[in-house]
Amino acid sequence: MEMQGAVIYEPSGKFNIEKLTIDDPRDTEVLVRIVATGICHTDLAGRDQHIPVPLPSVFGHEGAGVVEKVGPRVTKVAPGDHVALSWTCCGTCPSCKSGNDPYCESFLPLNFGGARPDGSTTLKKGDQVIHGNFFGQSSFAELALADERNVVKVPGDIPLEILGPLGCGIQTGAGAVMNSLRPRPGSAIAVFGIGPVGISAVLAALVCGCTTVIAVDIHEGRLEKAIELGATHTVNASKEDPVATILDITGGGPEFSLECVGNPAVLRQAVDCLPLLGVCGLLGVVPPGTEVALDMDKIMNGRTVRGIIEGDAIPDLFIPRLIQLYRQGRFPFDKMITFYPFADIEKAVEDMEKGRVIKPVLRT
Repeated sequence: MEMQGAVIYEPSGKFNIEKLTIDDPRDTEVLVRIVATGICHTDLAGRDQHIPVPLPSVFGHEGAGVVEKVGPRVTKVAPGDHVALSWTCCGTCPSCKSGNDPYCESFLPLNFGGARPDGSTTLKKGDQVIHGNFFGQSSFAELALADERNVVKVPGDIPLEILGPLGCGIQTGAGAVMNSLRPRPGSAIAVFGIGPVGISAVLAALVCGCTTVIAVDIHEGRLEKAIELGATHTVNASKEDPVATILDITGGGPEFSLECVGNPAVLRQAVDCLPLLGVCGLLGVVPPGTEVALDMDKIMNGRTVRGIIEGDAIPDLFIPRLIQLYRQGRFPFDKMITFYPFADIEKAVEDMEKGRVIKPVLRT
């Protein structure tokens, strides 16, 4: 089938909207007509080759849309169903079998390999191969080919245009709090980096009953949004020492912190602000080989640093829970979204990179 897709041809290049052809779905595949898709920093990490993704490629991994066709072995969804798309996994390795899908042993090749597991590609421009299958979807396009494993059926009465970001960024931030840290009511948490992942963590902390929720960033607009959505305190790290300020606010440090930036200096701050037995979750994406210097004495004295992938979530279970919280008005994630026409993808990326918006979403 023919469609429009946004193609990156060289590292750090522009998104070129091109006419492409996409395969029909194979046995367990699902062809989705994309209504909207969020833009995530991981898309830009692939564009800039901080994550080695084969080029030319179509990125996009927060898609939502309507099922167009399904393969003959698909039973999970049918044409006409509304779906959100998430990351994919093998389903057979020890991590997947134990319910830890985000830590799938084949996560990297399945989500960043640019092809199906058998090496075949799904997209072409004329006779030229265009790599797809980014996070099992490549949703910067009018159509996306996913697998039954990474589509999540969603209610038909919720606007599809807001649901795409649940598949990655929002799920990651919310899941890090609700699934990984699991703070008790009355706890304190400091969130470093108030982008879509950080805002989602703030919202989830409030759902969990945290009574001190500290948002840390260098953009005043993002800090203002955090207060609007329920954060109790903000720290502008470009104007004050975040560690000293957080220790002062909490009287000794919050039980939990999250690093959502992908910056070694910020991770150090997120650890240094913790009290004894405090836990820091690392969410920020960094190039492989990035190192950080930590005070070993602080770690030895009961503090924990743990990496968290995709919020330790199982999308089929967690996305419906977030939608139910949204219905109840307890998780208003749509308030961080700014919409753009698909043709304005470069403008949307620029606005995100410059901190003008929190979560850009492309309408196709």
